[in-house]
Amino acid sequence: MIKGILIVNNYGKPRLVKFYQSVTNEDEQQSVIRKVFQQVAQRPDSFCNYLEGSIPEWGDKTKIIYRHYATLYFIFAVDQQESDLGILDLIQVFVEALDKCFENVCELDLIFHSDRVNYILDEIIMAGMVLETNINHILQAVDEQHKMHTKSIQTLSSASTSQLGSAASQASDVGGRLFSSLTPKF
Repeated sequence: MIKGILIVNNYGKPRLVKFYQSVTNEDEQQSVIRKVFQQVAQRPDSFCNYLEGSIPEWGDKTKIIYRHYATLYFIFAVDQQESDLGILDLIQVFVEALDKCFENVCELDLIFHSDRVNYILDEIIMAGMVLETNINHILQAVDEQHKMHTKSIQTLSSASTSQLGSAASQASDVGGRLFSSLTPKF
């Protein structure tokens, strides 16, 4: 089971944090992020991408599997039953999905489009369990969600425009009647 997913930059600033197991309050979350980042950041890129360690909030047998892309660390904390290579492949699928959705994803995309990033992640993983690894299915679901979002915005926009138009015509009718009642008749 996946216990948590962290995306942090090279300075330790979290850009996406998703806990699936027993880290409830903010102090514990900050502590986990700090400990995991310290373990990952001090390793040279030539070392392997697996760590077995002790994170008190998750227990002694937690594996940390990560990939370092440019300025971001994609870190997955998992239990002993998860395959190390399977999780590395899952990280690759997640990064490819982000890259296709944002056309060359960067740290700013994660900051300014966090809702879309979370939606993509939720298409891949839910409650710590892997749902989908096929990149085409993930992108299709993201595209369908984007189309529904666009359609709902257009519906709201056209509804508010028509309401504004009818309100303006009502106001001009009332204003016209008010003006005609105020003008002196000779």
